Amino acid sequence: MNKNYSLNDLKPGEKGIVSSLLSTGSIRRRLLDMGLIENTVVECVGKSPAGDPAAFLIRGAVIALRSEDSQNILIRGRDALWG
Repeated sequence: MNKNYSLNDLKPGEKGIVSSLLSTGSIRRRLLDMGLIENTVVECVGKSPAGDPAAFLIRGAVIALRSEDSQNILIRGRDALWG
């Protein structure tokens, strides 16, 4: 079963697949422009000591996202990558 999680739920080294964006307006446009479209594989490469922002590998580029932005990105968990 593929459960949806927020991008915030990924820990460093974990991967997920984008299932949808809940953001609206200009931030949605920016996220789409960065390649955060449905079925994109995203890997968390690190988080700041406070947890905000976090760095994600998206289509070969490392992008830092604030927690308030990444909570609106829904992903399917690791089981979706192989099952």
